Amino acid sequence: GSSQGSRGSHTNSAPPTTRTAPSTAQPMERSAAPIQSARPNAPMPAPMAPARSGLMSGLMGGLIGAGIAGMLFGGGFFGHGLGFGGLLGFLFQAAVVFFIGRWLFRRFFSSGQPALAGVANIFSRGNNGLGGAPPGMTPPGANGGMMGGGGAAPMDAPRPVQVAAQDFQQFEQLLMSVQAAWTARDIAALRGLATPEMAGYFGEQFAAQATRGVTNSVSNVKLESGDLAEAWAEAGREFATVAMRFSMIDVTKDGLGRVVEGNPNERVTATEVWTFVRTQGGPWLLSAIQQTR
Repeated sequence: GSSQGSRGSHTNSAPPTTRTAPSTAQPMERSAAPIQSARPNAPMPAPMAPARSGLMSGLMGGLIGAGIAGMLFGGGFFGHGLGFGGLLGFLFQAAVVFFIGRWLFRRFFSSGQPALAGVANIFSRGNNGLGGAPPGMTPPGANGGMMGGGGAAPMDAPRPVQVAAQDFQQFEQLLMSVQAAWTARDIAALRGLATPEMAGYFGEQFAAQATRGVTNSVSNVKLESGDLAEAWAEAGREFATVAMRFSMIDVTKDGLGRVVEGNPNERVTATEVWTFVRTQGGPWLLSAIQQTR
């Protein structure tokens, strides 16, 4: 029932909403990554223009400085060669400098970065042409490409990645396997399905249940629908954040086997946002679980 884990550089950012999870995911309550907590009504810092340095900034500064000096000494903005000695000449020369400066800025400082948010929902329920994807999931391309805007991202910057049908099958299988290992209280199995951080959280929850003298079990798990919120790569790892709505039998019993929470004859439905991570060529592992509001 809590939100915990890490999503790389996106840990402090809410994943995009999807058809399965139209409400925002709750912020992380616990994470190995530093969690940024904003003060209520705290003023936003004023944006600062990035400092420009190097050859082009020196060139522009020298050009403008020389022009101003030329005007002060009566030679016009560009010196005696283009000095008209009047207001019309000054305006013409200023316009020329403006357009040259704008061209130089676009030529040397403009850059395109691919958009990471707003990724198309890929395994939405109710679409045809599943192409091997699990029931209720749509394969890549069915609802449009998931790549962001054009242009190549820097090597160390997050960049969108493609998620294939077999990846969606792994996400569904991880949902089932994690729930089964949880019910069996098999921490060794959970270490093979989740990051060390998440396995540690599961172990703490097992200890808390033991202190209360209760055990929780989840059975008959069924994925009802799922959406891909976003997928990206950074620092040699790939991340995929997925919204999943699933139904199950969720029961908590005391040491004598008496039901203290839940109903063994009634299915309940939960909607959670799970983030998975993998290294290149490695298996997906559960990296974070977030509750929806």
